[in-house]
Amino acid sequence: MSRIHLLTPRLANQIAAGEVVERPASVVKEILENSLDAGATRIELDIEQGGVKLIRLRDDGRGIEKDDLALALSRHATSKIRNLDDLEAVESLGFRGEALASISSVSRLTLTSRTEDQDTAWQVQTEGRDMLAEVAPAAHPQGSTVEVRDLFFNTPARRKFLKTEKTEFKHLEEVVKRLALSRFDVGFTLRHNQKVIHQLRPATTEAEQERRIASLLAPAFIESSMKVDVAAEASGLRIWGWVGLPTFSRSQADLQYFFVNGRIIRDRVVSHALRQAYQDVLYHGRHPAYVLYMELDPKLVDVNVHPTKHEVRFRESRLVHDFIFRTTHRVIADIRPEAGAEPASEPAVNPFLQLGQAPGAVVSQQDFQQSRMALSQSERPQGGGFQGGGYQGYQGERPSGNEVRDQVAQYAQLHPQAGSTVAAPVTSMPVGGAGYAAQAAASLAVADDTRCPPLGYALAQLHGVFILAQNDSGLIVVDMHAAHERVVYERMKAAYDAEGVRSQPLLVPVSMAVSSGEADCAEEQSDVFGQLGFEIARMGEETLVIRQVPVSLAAGDVSNLLQDVLGEMVQYGSSQKIQQHTNELLATMACHGSVRANRQLTITEMNALLRDMEQTERSGQCNHGRPTWTQMSMTDLDGLFMRGQ
Repeated sequence: MSRIHLLTPRLANQIAAGEVVERPASVVKEILENSLDAGATRIELDIEQGGVKLIRLRDDGRGIEKDDLALALSRHATSKIRNLDDLEAVESLGFRGEALASISSVSRLTLTSRTEDQDTAWQVQTEGRDMLAEVAPAAHPQGSTVEVRDLFFNTPARRKFLKTEKTEFKHLEEVVKRLALSRFDVGFTLRHNQKVIHQLRPATTEAEQERRIASLLAPAFIESSMKVDVAAEASGLRIWGWVGLPTFSRSQADLQYFFVNGRIIRDRVVSHALRQAYQDVLYHGRHPAYVLYMELDPKLVDVNVHPTKHEVRFRESRLVHDFIFRTTHRVIADIRPEAGAEPASEPAVNPFLQLGQAPGAVVSQQDFQQSRMALSQSERPQGGGFQGGGYQGYQGERPSGNEVRDQVAQYAQLHPQAGSTVAAPVTSMPVGGAGYAAQAAASLAVADDTRCPPLGYALAQLHGVFILAQNDSGLIVVDMHAAHERVVYERMKAAYDAEGVRSQPLLVPVSMAVSSGEADCAEEQSDVFGQLGFEIARMGEETLVIRQVPVSLAAGDVSNLLQDVLGEMVQYGSSQKIQQHTNELLATMACHGSVRANRQLTITEMNALLRDMEQTERSGQCNHGRPTWTQMSMTDLDGLFMRGQ
């Protein structure tokens, strides 16, 4: 090996550029962040040939002093931090002071800037092997312009790895989208080959912000999303933004934007919490969509863990995980049918009110039966109660937590692989209150004949599969099995959770080998495992013994489940594996205990199901993530028949 020597400034910067400048999009990210940190309210970006030939950014920020221009192109030169305390509470997007130096080492860079108190602007360029900076006067308004030409002209090996112009611009546009979503108060203009791609004005109101999101992402996202804004004063955390409805899921995770203090991040704790929040309502293999913003004390998050600053480390990761999960899980659970039912200009008439009845009249049982017979061509099934999966008038009482637990335990023993295999239906599973038929009739006592429940009133049953109902907006179509499945599932979960977890000791304790870190976690979290129904003892440096397990999981592979739980606890600080496994059993039981296709329902039973859906959490999707109902407005129906055209 040769003697130790110092690298030349250009070579050192080119090596650093390998970490910072991967493609034109990397350059745009760095200079855009500098503009935002400089207080810019308007940013214009001109791109040519996907950014390889030209990247020119203009802003109206504070600008750079003449004496600082040459220093701005030096490595480790920054105005954003001065000491270690600043580094531990970074509030700016950039702070390393390497971006401009690295970019200038692999391109022809020109920086022009003017501050408010300067009479003239100044321009700096770097030339020569030693990258000496030359400063000269120039004409320029307040703000800065960064011009980057011929990217990688002096590093041909790097240039060969670039993709097509279309692909490189796609990556570059994604960077602009992310920063435009992070700063609604800033206007952005993006041109590619002299063609305007995005022209975004500052968005101050919620409506303007939603318009910006719709133009950058998809109008369908805003149309199918819910606003979130929750703050926890005790912990100083706040999360706000938009989360997509479960029905607006994606085949890939391409519409997920999460910002922490204005910085877009990719974090395992965050993504895990959001997956957990959606786990009960998404179809298999689908991904949720969201644009969320989290605000917290900068001292509680470390952004200096990766050169590109895409990754962060939370100092209280479990607190953050639980806050994100609880917030989004509650919002999703509170989705009710009324959110999707838009009132029509002319309210529909209640089909159960006969002609000539005065508004506000109470429908009697006799009138109700006559109206039902007039609307239904099906014959009322014989028998009562919950039989064969039918949704008849429930005469049984709602099950207690102990009853459901016993059924779960029995079901788990008979079907250890429940959730992945087909099991026999559960019989004698009452899921409603006493006198359900009477309750359905009583629900038709309305105070005004122009008022209608969100899911309306049942008209008929189609091919034994769908319920057709009429509401103020038009036609409601309900998948009766999927809808009943969700209703039964949510009731079983509530009953199961009502009295805590019941445990049983193992006749033969199970020994399992784990890592020392997992063993430490099990020892530290012994109280948590106790609440979950487990009794675990540490028998060695890397050995655990399971002495007691929840009743519902006694027939399963407890050691593998516990291995997964420990893995998640070590990584995320918490785990939902046990709850997931129990919910899988309950979901399978609910599926096989719900009304089946070709089961003829009466109007009474159909309306009882519609009222249940309006009161049940997550009733928009079944346990497998499929939609349970859809709305067709009168405008949609008119369009099918070209009415009014």
